[in-house]
Amino acid sequence: MSSTEINPELVAVEVKTTYLESHSQPEEGQYTFAYTITISNASDVPVQLLSRHWIITDADNAVQEVRGEGVVGEQPVIEPGGRFRYTSGTTMATPVGYMEGSYYMIALPPDSEEAAATPEFEVAITPFSLHTPNSLH
Repeated sequence: MSSTEINPELVAVEVKTTYLESHSQPEEGQYTFAYTITISNASDVPVQLLSRHWIITDADNAVQEVRGEGVVGEQPVIEPGGRFRYTSGTTMATPVGYMEGSYYMIALPPDSEEAAATPEFEVAITPFSLHTPNSLH
């Protein structure tokens, strides 16, 4: 494996979710959730998060798809052995749903002249639940 190739499994994604009751209006069909993501880099090269793709599905199977550059206004570089944590949020029409998606990243070469030849790679984010307290038994 060259210094600019990476096994996507070496980049781990951990998710914690919280229902934001004070930002929700259940009577209006608005349930707001925060999610805190921790991205860990177990590879031996720095990686940079370039963009994200989210699929948010509520209990009525309504789907929202979100694509964009970076996360929370950043395209963070995560050093070998390092982590990046951020919190964001979403609103759904039902008290239960889930999110899944992926990050598109690049392994940073040790020599900036090699950057043009560095391929992107995708890190899958397995589905995680969004739910209000007591909505799941």
